[in-house]
Amino acid sequence: MDSSPPSFTSIRRSRVLLAVGIFAGALYFFGAPWNWSMSTTLNESSGSASYFSRSSRKPIVDVHHVKEVVEEPVDEIYGLLHLVTRSDGLQLRDDMDVDLNRPLAMEHYSAGDAKVAWGQVKREFESETPIVIFSKTYCPYSKRAKALLEQYDLSPPPKIVEVDLRSDGHIIKQLLMRLTDRGTFPNVVVQGKSIGGSDDVADLHAEGRLKGFLEAAGVSVRGKV
Repeated sequence: MDSSPPSFTSIRRSRVLLAVGIFAGALYFFGAPWNWSMSTTLNESSGSASYFSRSSRKPIVDVHHVKEVVEEPVDEIYGLLHLVTRSDGLQLRDDMDVDLNRPLAMEHYSAGDAKVAWGQVKREFESETPIVIFSKTYCPYSKRAKALLEQYDLSPPPKIVEVDLRSDGHIIKQLLMRLTDRGTFPNVVVQGKSIGGSDDVADLHAEGRLKGFLEAAGVSVRGKV
């Protein structure tokens, strides 16, 4: 019997065979690495990304695109409504270098703040302040329209903008003429649309159609009219 120690060459050959056996076993259990394909599956609950997925035959492409929410354009009237009902009393300046007879950028109605979510502004007006009355404190027609609507005991109540108490009243008048085709007062705006003035509201009331019209706009009529 040959009791001489194994040579360095035989030891190295044994190690190579062992490594090949381990690699072959890994391929059997886990699949060949060339069958792995990259994917960009977004984990919606954690926000983490998984970059690889295993496949035995064909690459898996599982891509979830995160869609950016793009707001639809909002009518300019909501910019004006936003401005005149702000609690900070923001007003339009006479020195604005703009043509009031042409559409204005919405930033003019937000003191230059380009981050205002105008879609959200519109939704809030339609649900929380669906009726805005542009009025003048001394105008008998404005008083008549406000008194009539007061009988309806509306909820939410109309938001009244007394244009003559604002330094930018003449600008608002010009904008209303372009945006609503009405430059006289009162101007009753329901969900961003003008329904006219005192005579128009009185006619709807006399025809028995005003209550239904207001309720269709999401306003609760609590008065007995």
